[in-house]
Amino acid sequence: MRNFSYLRANSATEASQAAQQAGAMLLAGGTTLLDLAKCGVTEPETVIDIINLSGMSDITAEAAGVRIGALARMSEVADHKDIRAAFPAVSESLSLAASAQLRNMATIGGNLLQRTRCSYFRDPGAFPVCNKRNPGSGCSAIGGITRNHAVLGTSEACIASYPGDLAVALVAFDAVVETDGRKIAVDDFFLIPGDTPNKETILQRGEIITAIAIPASAAARNSTYIKVRDRQSYEFAAASAAVGLEFEADGRTVRDIRVALGGVATKPWRVRDVERALIGKALTAEAVEKASRLAMEGAVAHGGNRYKIELAPRVIARAILRMGGLA
Repeated sequence: MRNFSYLRANSATEASQAAQQAGAMLLAGGTTLLDLAKCGVTEPETVIDIINLSGMSDITAEAAGVRIGALARMSEVADHKDIRAAFPAVSESLSLAASAQLRNMATIGGNLLQRTRCSYFRDPGAFPVCNKRNPGSGCSAIGGITRNHAVLGTSEACIASYPGDLAVALVAFDAVVETDGRKIAVDDFFLIPGDTPNKETILQRGEIITAIAIPASAAARNSTYIKVRDRQSYEFAAASAAVGLEFEADGRTVRDIRVALGGVATKPWRVRDVERALIGKALTAEAVEKASRLAMEGAVAHGGNRYKIELAPRVIARAILRMGGLA
């Protein structure tokens, strides 16, 4: 870690202006920035502390939905009674992430911007070839150990998976990222790698996330987040699913369904083919199993991550059946 300048911003405007300078990085909870600095991936010239900015940690719940300040802590959001009632999948996704200590420090904005846990990306000393760190250098993961890598949204330039849980639930329920200058659908906020895996979001230099807005819906109220992993705590998903379900008056026919996947793609992955296959149909175990397999259309395996192509549809089916009262 090299020496850097430190600035405590007094306003979002001051922080945004300072963050436009080359080598500047924002600091909130610090759980991502410090990790990346310690492993040599990030070497900021200036660190801009925004954790005490006024009004950016508020959580406001109304009938139309909830607005979560970017500086709200993960644990605060997970335990908020209105979010637990209206958006249980959001609450569960946060509760199943990281450790209790990290959830007490990490912010919602920082959580969205966390970087991949690809071991090749995070070890520049041993693996200098990485398109996320050094555009155009190649991808060390391809042909390497790939058990935790993505099978959806990949390219010849990168197969690193997006590691977060919260963003999966946000994508499922049409959340919007608010910045100091615009509003962006979460599904549009994240980018697939293509030829430029170093560009992970559409944020511009100096643009600051100020809040996340989630619209209320019946599907969001009847939702869950299931996370399958190698151990039950402090582990990233092998595959996860955020699912919300609303029935017609007969209690059997699907009026609305939301499905998003985590752990298997290069970004939080909305699975609209599964949704379209079930909307307007009677919910049965057979229909759910058949529809869930559509989630892996276009999946590409690289050696050790092939199991995810079988695992992900099972996780989706389990979540849908649970919310439909069939499991």
